[in-house]
Amino acid sequence: MTDSKRRRGLMAMSALLGGVLVLSACSSGDDGAKGKETQQEKADEAAAKDTSAARISVSPKNGEKNASINKAGQVTVEDGTLTSVTMTTGEGDEVAGSISADKKTWKPDAQLERATTYKVSVAAKDSEGREAHENSTFTTVAPTNSFIGNFTPEDGSTVGVGMPVSINFDKAIENKADVQKGIKVTSSSGQEVVGHWFNSTRIDFRPEDYWKANSTVTLDLKLDGVEGADGVYGVQQKSITFKVGRSQVSTVDAKTKQMTVTRDGKVVKTIPISAGAPDNKTYEGQMVISEKFKETRMNGATVGFTDDDGKGEYDIKDVPHAMRLSTSGTFIHGNYWGAKSIFGSANTSHGCVGLADAKGANDKGTPGSWFFDNSMVGDVVIVKNTGDKTVAPDNGLNGWNLSWSEWTAGSQA
Repeated sequence: MTDSKRRRGLMAMSALLGGVLVLSACSSGDDGAKGKETQQEKADEAAAKDTSAARISVSPKNGEKNASINKAGQVTVEDGTLTSVTMTTGEGDEVAGSISADKKTWKPDAQLERATTYKVSVAAKDSEGREAHENSTFTTVAPTNSFIGNFTPEDGSTVGVGMPVSINFDKAIENKADVQKGIKVTSSSGQEVVGHWFNSTRIDFRPEDYWKANSTVTLDLKLDGVEGADGVYGVQQKSITFKVGRSQVSTVDAKTKQMTVTRDGKVVKTIPISAGAPDNKTYEGQMVISEKFKETRMNGATVGFTDDDGKGEYDIKDVPHAMRLSTSGTFIHGNYWGAKSIFGSANTSHGCVGLADAKGANDKGTPGSWFFDNSMVGDVVIVKNTGDKTVAPDNGLNGWNLSWSEWTAGSQA
């Protein structure tokens, strides 16, 4: 054999052996990997057997920054039951809550606070007793990012037939239509009730005519999560009801200087009055009693009646039986300081309607006392023949001075 042939033979043998070695190495590696995978699968199966089937959900999602104060913090579980739920503020104060009878849900017992961080820790178990846990943290919407409506009348109150539902928001409302959709006012009388926006913060609701006597009115506020303006959301979710009492409408005639009190369609009293003097006429129009005070202070300086020294032209600290008719300061009230002869004969006031009364507001025999005792918030007082302009519909609760077409034109529904 030549040297060249021998070299070629050795090279071939070397290549063959190398291939065997390579194949042997790969074969050995596959067996090891399969062994590891099998061990991992067994470990996964064992872990799965020990994992609870209970699935816990906390609303809102963890990390939420503008959570609802009405709906946030609610906990549910599927394929299991709740064993414990703990909810605390960021300061560690515990929040009371209740697990449902079937142990499937939990929620706070009361409305949450705005701009507050809450932490929720939940434990549950499945049918085999295996435990599951969940923790979540969220922050409720801040006052700067939310709005509320302050409403009148109060829940459970009884009012006169002229009482509108008036809502004043603490933020300017840009999306009026969306907000109005979240407000519903209904009456047991079946009267159609429509809202009217006076400005960006006030909406009143009323029927075309006064409420029917002895009816029940319901206000439903479903404003939670409603965007009133860019990035500003409602937080209220509530329902209130109030009663409408007997129908009482009193008509003040500044020309005859008499007030006629009509109850349920019948005249029950005629009372001599003194309205605004020629230089300080009383507003005309339909006015609604919005507040009642057995005694109150009236200072002319608060409504623009001042002398040369800037002091009030009058300052009476114990005006008896005062009932507010306008925000700007029109009242119907008792008067003990004027001559009794003015009532029924002369208009002498700074714009209010005065009735004869006694100092101290304790004499039940006076016209002022009688009218106070027989009137309620929401009663209507119509003033006519003063020669002054009609009171602005948003000056107090006096939207009745708009025609029905004017009223409905201010609706965004």
